[in-house]
Amino acid sequence: MCGYSSAFIFHSLQAAIKTEKVEYRHGAALLEGYIACDDAVKKKAPGVLIVHDWTGVGKYVKNRAEQIAGLGYVAFAIDMYGEKIRPKNSAEASKEASIYRNDRKLMRTRALAGLKELQKNPLVDSNKIAVMGYCFGGGVALELARSGAALLGAASFHGNLDTPLPAERGALKAKILVLHGADDPNVPPEQVTVFEDEMRKARADWQLVKYGNAVHSFTNPDSGKDSSKGSAYNREADQRSWLALKAFFMEIFGDSEK
Repeated sequence: MCGYSSAFIFHSLQAAIKTEKVEYRHGAALLEGYIACDDAVKKKAPGVLIVHDWTGVGKYVKNRAEQIAGLGYVAFAIDMYGEKIRPKNSAEASKEASIYRNDRKLMRTRALAGLKELQKNPLVDSNKIAVMGYCFGGGVALELARSGAALLGAASFHGNLDTPLPAERGALKAKILVLHGADDPNVPPEQVTVFEDEMRKARADWQLVKYGNAVHSFTNPDSGKDSSKGSAYNREADQRSWLALKAFFMEIFGDSEK
């Protein structure tokens, strides 16, 4: 098990990767996340908080959690929306994501609830935690870092970079990694420029990598192949950004030993 009791749904994905559904709360809201760990890890390991895209906790983010667990970390895909809120289409997804994008304080505290849940997991080294996210989740990851949360790192994959609450000088404890599609119409050059200026003013330790010929959602095969629609899978950018993430984790966590 990944630090929880047998009351949670459990299955073995591969020989060593274990996963569980995790119920936790943020105020009155009941949330249902998804945790993955490598059963071969015998001591406390770094924890990685993963924030879903605007479709909520689904197959894509669960697969990513399992990939992260395969690196020797405890991966927790948090639930930003609520236990029974799983958008079925773009209209529903936009409606749910807008609640949090229009209320960044709520976004931060909802994400912080997930962080606190991961911090108390007995398998996790609470001094070694990072956050990462995809699209909407990338923006959430950056907002959590901006809040000054106790994180070693924050990584955004094709996430929104804008914020009404820019990081204050010296507030960022986390190192920042932004993995961005250079042709992403949802995050235009003007937004990138403002973000870069924010990071400089905050005196942050930050990196921003742009992938040529990549648009929004470049890591998700379900985005299709037509980049003219603004969202499309890009195999090269997906692979390169994954390698960049692994290097980032090696930098902030050190070598993970199973």
